[in-house]
Amino acid sequence: MRQHLLRAGADELSYEIRGIVRKAEQLQLLGYDVLWENIGDPIQKNALLPGWMKEIIAGLLYEDETYGYSHSKGLLDTRQFLADKTNELGGAQIAPEDITFFNGLGDAIQKIYQYLLPTSRVIGPSPAYSTHSSAEAAHANHHPLTYKLDPENQWYPDMEDLYMKVKYNENIVGIMVINPDNPTGMVYPRHILERFVELAKKFKLFLIFDEIYMNIVYNGADTCTLAEVIGDVPGISLKGISKEFPWPGARCGWAEYYNRTVDQDFEKLCLTIDNAKMIEVSSTKLPQRSIPLIMQNPKYGDFITETNEKIGRKSQYLNQVFKDIPHINFNQTNGAFYNTIIFKEGVLKTGQQMRIEDDEVKHLVEEWTNDSKMPLDQRFVYYLLAAKQVCVVPISSFSSNLLGFRITLLEEDPEVQAETFKRIKDGIMEYSES
Repeated sequence: MRQHLLRAGADELSYEIRGIVRKAEQLQLLGYDVLWENIGDPIQKNALLPGWMKEIIAGLLYEDETYGYSHSKGLLDTRQFLADKTNELGGAQIAPEDITFFNGLGDAIQKIYQYLLPTSRVIGPSPAYSTHSSAEAAHANHHPLTYKLDPENQWYPDMEDLYMKVKYNENIVGIMVINPDNPTGMVYPRHILERFVELAKKFKLFLIFDEIYMNIVYNGADTCTLAEVIGDVPGISLKGISKEFPWPGARCGWAEYYNRTVDQDFEKLCLTIDNAKMIEVSSTKLPQRSIPLIMQNPKYGDFITETNEKIGRKSQYLNQVFKDIPHINFNQTNGAFYNTIIFKEGVLKTGQQMRIEDDEVKHLVEEWTNDSKMPLDQRFVYYLLAAKQVCVVPISSFSSNLLGFRITLLEEDPEVQAETFKRIKDGIMEYSES
């Protein structure tokens, strides 16, 4: 082309969570069945919406109003319902105008970072959920800024590391937190959340909290929402129904703005995000209409409780399988439906392999790993896929210097779950000792 087409930050838009699918599909073409552990889609892992929930959604299809345009910010009645739910917590108080719906939280995340100055940076956790880190890095034309989550301390954040990075980098304007966390499954206790707020207040920053998993907490873990601790600090909470109902195909998420008028620049950011949505028509009218009906249904509370108990049992089973493996650092998951497993220092080395009898598959994995600069955990993941037909995601693709992989706690079939965890364990042992 006569001019370059892409800005420098385009190189940061990578997504190994779905990128590895292309390699798994090569195995499928050779006749292999793949056990998918790469993505947090409950429906793909045999979760079902309960019948009463489907009846509500189906009933809305018979109402003519469902088929018209929605307000660009989302349905007023639903935004009022959600504002009331937040206000009942007794913390930050919001109105319907402080809520905007998006086509999934990926859309919200892109809109938030898109209009920030490239020099204005938002620091987020490492390991980092790729949608956040890629969007922030792309807007800044640079690698993402991160603070450390510590696998030696239950994946809690290294607050000293965060403090020093914020103190000595005046370009940092915001802190991003995922609670419960993806990819680690860590749940922030209230006292840690309060420290984020204190830090933001001290350095005049805003907060972005991704709370999509806020109602998926188990094993007795305790936490609270951003609204309950934010005080008078400006912030944005990101929420949705994709994991909770679960209805990921609805692509229905929303942002709640807290204390938007306390800072002129933050108010302009919120207004700009809303203006960007005002040139569209909200495309999630059906799921928006369903939200108050489903969440107010008497069965909803029991449904959430049962879901959490089920995932908690899976996390405890995972703990039994993996806690004694000598080559890894393992923390029990208490929120969301992921676990991040880290290899101990020095375990992964160049040249390690797993047994592969099929010459075509062996040739494939040799092609996949024919890169001397490839992170060692990515190499392990490709061998696990080729040798054991389990598709997981390397932690190095989550903006982390740690070496490991993420798995899910989603499989509804106990036999498939047991087989998946067994194959992963066997793969760790075989690869680490090769």
